[in-house]
Amino acid sequence: QVQVAESGGGLVQPGGSLRLSCAASGSIFSIDTMGWYRQAPGKQRELVATITSGGNTNYVASVKGRFTISRDNAKNTVALQMNSLKPEDTAVYYCIVRSLGINYWGKGTLVTVSS
Repeated sequence: QVQVAESGGGLVQPGGSLRLSCAASGSIFSIDTMGWYRQAPGKQRELVATITSGGNTNYVASVKGRFTISRDNAKNTVALQMNSLKPEDTAVYYCIVRSLGINYWGKGTLVTVSS
């Protein structure tokens, strides 16, 4: 079993920054892709960013140039640096860890962007 835990959410003003962190623990043999999804109130969950074990990244168009995903393979962690935040970034952010074909999800951390 793999456990996934996010941290770093909170309230930030438009234009501000937050850094989300996610740690995977438990019975881990290997991790392929790690990433972040988000779900705003009344909306479907959407992909925000992913990063492969080799460091290849992908972002949803709305966050390109503002968000940066990174990982530390030795520590089984992934982070999301969020800059120039906008009110529309407000959502619960979920970390996903893919290991041996199975997706493991965190419980989410709330990010609120408001003045």
